[in-house]
Amino acid sequence: MTLYYAPHACSLSPHIVLHELGLPFDAVKVDNKCKRTARGEDFLAINPKGYVAALRLEDGRVLTEGPAILQYLADLRPEAALAPPAGSWERVRLQEMLSFITSELHAGMSPLFSDSFGEEVKAVFRERLFRRIAHVEQALQATPYLMGERFGVADAYLFTVLGWLRFFGIGMERWPALARFMAAMAQRPSVRAALAAEGIEG
Repeated sequence: MTLYYAPHACSLSPHIVLHELGLPFDAVKVDNKCKRTARGEDFLAINPKGYVAALRLEDGRVLTEGPAILQYLADLRPEAALAPPAGSWERVRLQEMLSFITSELHAGMSPLFSDSFGEEVKAVFRERLFRRIAHVEQALQATPYLMGERFGVADAYLFTVLGWLRFFGIGMERWPALARFMAAMAQRPSVRAALAAEGIEG
C-alpha cells in the first residue's frame, strides 16, 4: 500500500493507524501547492480531488477520504479492534463520530485558515467551533478515548484535527479532558512514529 500525505494535513490520521496496525506501506509526500509527489508524479492523476489523504492499494485501486480510509485499514486487522465490527451498532456510532469530526471540527476549522475572512467573521466561526469542541470535551470526561476504553481510529482523527488549533493560537487550557487526551496521544508510539516520518514536532 502507498499512503499519499502532506505534513499538517488530515492524512496524519491514517498514517498513525498504519503504524498502529504494523501494516507494510510506503509513505509518499505530496506538495499541496504544485500537486506533485516526492516521486515526481502528478498527484491529480492519482486523486483528481487534489487533496490528501489517498491510499493506493496493491491492486492499484485508490481510496480517498479520511474516514473511509481509516475504516478500511481497521478492517484489515480486525483483531486490533481499532473499529467495531461492520454491521454492529457500535460501528454505526463510530461512523457517527467520524462524521462529526469531519463536518463539524475538520470543516469547521477551514474558514480560520482562509485569508478571505476578516477577524470579525472568523470570531463567529471560532465560537461555533468551540461549541463543537465542547461536545468531545464532554465525551472525554467519561472515557479516555472517544469510543470508550480503547484507542481507535476516531482518536487518530481527533488528534490530527485538534492539532491544528495551535496554528490559530488556540490553547487547550479551556478543555482539560481534551488536553489530557492530546498529551497522552502525543506519547503513543504510533503517533510519534507518524509525526517523525512527516517531520512534525510532537
